[in-house]
Amino acid sequence: MQKSLSIDPQKCTGCLQCEMACSFEHEGMFNPSRSRIRVFTFHQEGEFVPYTCTQCADAWCLQACPVDAIIDNRELGAKAVVEDRCVGCKVCTIACPFGTINYQQATGKVAKCDLCGGDPECVKACPTAAILYLDADQSGYDKMRQWAARSVTAAQATA
Repeated sequence: MQKSLSIDPQKCTGCLQCEMACSFEHEGMFNPSRSRIRVFTFHQEGEFVPYTCTQCADAWCLQACPVDAIIDNRELGAKAVVEDRCVGCKVCTIACPFGTINYQQATGKVAKCDLCGGDPECVKACPTAAILYLDADQSGYDKMRQWAARSVTAAQATA
């Protein structure tokens, strides 16, 4: 069964534990700037939104890479960077419409979410369950259920 990350921004407190866990897992240091997941802060609204690679089915980053350094791990459902192949040209960062591939100046290579080999550290570190690792076929199911409940509640309120 293929799984994917499901992010609920309404549960995010902006604690950055996901960023810390990711950077420690991949870089061996607690450094949010080296994380493959980022928490965007909307200061005026006081809201936080974690974001990372969406593992697109037709990944533009994979298509754009001139040296085939991004591979499709179909079993895992992740598009992963093969660091030995990456030449640091950054073409994939330009191709990604979501801006979730980051150039790592320290290595001269790019980095993106690889789902931690099927056991994402960001999920384990999130104290509010804002980030979950779910069956890919069900990842939008809870959001659809919430939307349906709001629609029913709104309809009952106007009736």
